[in-house]
Amino acid sequence: MTAVPVTIMITSPLEPEHARRIAAACPESTEVIYRPDLVPPSRYAGDHDGDPGWTRTPGQQDEWSGLLAHAHVLWDFPVRDDEDVEFSLIAPNARWVQTSTAGVGQIVKRLGLQGSDLVITTASGIHGQPLAEFVFGVLLGHVKRFGHLRTEQRSHHWERFSTGELAGQTMAIIGPGRIGREVARIAKAFRMNVWAMGRTNTPNRAKELGVDQLFGRDELRTMLARADCLVLCAPHTPETENLIGRGELLAMKSDAVLINIARGAMIDETALVDVLEQGHLAFAALDVFRHEPLPPDSPLWDLPNVLVSPHSASTADSENGKLTDLFIRNLEHFLNGRFHEMEPRLDTSRLY
Repeated sequence: MTAVPVTIMITSPLEPEHARRIAAACPESTEVIYRPDLVPPSRYAGDHDGDPGWTRTPGQQDEWSGLLAHAHVLWDFPVRDDEDVEFSLIAPNARWVQTSTAGVGQIVKRLGLQGSDLVITTASGIHGQPLAEFVFGVLLGHVKRFGHLRTEQRSHHWERFSTGELAGQTMAIIGPGRIGREVARIAKAFRMNVWAMGRTNTPNRAKELGVDQLFGRDELRTMLARADCLVLCAPHTPETENLIGRGELLAMKSDAVLINIARGAMIDETALVDVLEQGHLAFAALDVFRHEPLPPDSPLWDLPNVLVSPHSASTADSENGKLTDLFIRNLEHFLNGRFHEMEPRLDTSRLY
């Protein structure tokens, strides 16, 4: 075990019971700094940003900076600090950061940590279940015409009708990582055909991922043309930015559904609005956008074939409990020098 106590600093909103669990995990070898008065108050369970209108006083900022300078381990990046200052100047003694989200590549790049030796573990996988539930909530609501049912109910109108079914439909997944694999697993339970686009498309790789077929990047439009629904789960990297443009959207079936639980930068939003307005795409459920919050004048708000979710599909009441479990497991590995066992670990070069 480490001889000198490791200082852990919680730098984003966290419920007291989880902070107590962290402090009790390895009390002889760690010191936990938990100062709720120095982080913005949370607005809901699993809020890792806190009230955007909250600011520290000059005295609080000085105290905050002093604490950060001595911390060895951070629970989350201190994103409220000056983003123009390199992370090494903000937290010079930091050796490990456990983030509260999976898509931290762009934050890492912005903080000057691309290619860094800093150990960064993410929340990848924590959000798999709630995100997958969101995907199938959308698909079931669409195929079973829940919107029509609500309209008929409000009108007190009784008229039988028929619906489609998920069984036999083809789902295309871009980003078959932890979240994508959970989506694929549930899709198979609905007896859907599941395809994915990955870096490699060997038969063995498809079996490992639990999908029926893998497509390469050069086969993207071929995959899209035959898919009934497209689920975006990939991280935001230079490779995925603007991946879904006008050509890709027009390649899709006119009755297809698009669900984005990845990052808004993956889609050309202007082209998406045009395609949706023309009725070429049946429905889009969007949890992420290029600019967040979504501007009030965005046409996406008012399109009848769009569901707008305020980047909340991944957030569940159980999130911080799961994240604390992950942190404590990683903490044991960290204290014993088993850095290779810490997971999920961010590749700071690839940014995912």
